[in-house]
Amino acid sequence: MRADAQRNRERLLDAAVRAFSQDGPEATLDAIAKDAGVGIGTLYRHFPTREALIEAAYRNELARLCDSVDELLAAQPADEALRTWMDRFVDYMATKRGMSDALRVVIASGVNPYAQSRDRLTAAVTALLRAGVAAGVIRADVQAGDVLIGLSGVSMAASERDQAGRLLDLLVDGLRHRAG
Repeated sequence: MRADAQRNRERLLDAAVRAFSQDGPEATLDAIAKDAGVGIGTLYRHFPTREALIEAAYRNELARLCDSVDELLAAQPADEALRTWMDRFVDYMATKRGMSDALRVVIASGVNPYAQSRDRLTAAVTALLRAGVAAGVIRADVQAGDVLIGLSGVSMAASERDQAGRLLDLLVDGLRHRAG
């Protein structure tokens, strides 16, 4: 894909997430194209149907989250990278909740936008945990699936973002390796 076409696609996906999170499936494709700074024809060249755009927007958010692991581990100590990723997970879950009505439209069309989600999320958490274990800062007996359940619980239970942060701090503290 040409660089300008890739930029247009990324802008469309960002605009779609904002629109579907705010307005659900009622978000207009014209408004999404306008917000992205492109014409409706450009939107349809990239995403031939509303469902294709919704699915791509969701999958793009998932990819951003999961693909950030290497960047975080290169820039921060393993336990801090895990905590930063957890913040991103909470934001991802908020976006997913915001898009839930739009995602139901995709599911009704016979597509499962969540098909790869669990595997991608598990792989991301596994990489973060392994780095933490290798650095001696995360317990070796922690299962990625358990961490994901804990993160999901924090995402659903926290009534405000500050509270989610405090709960994530508690979760990370429970994951830390204790000498002795």
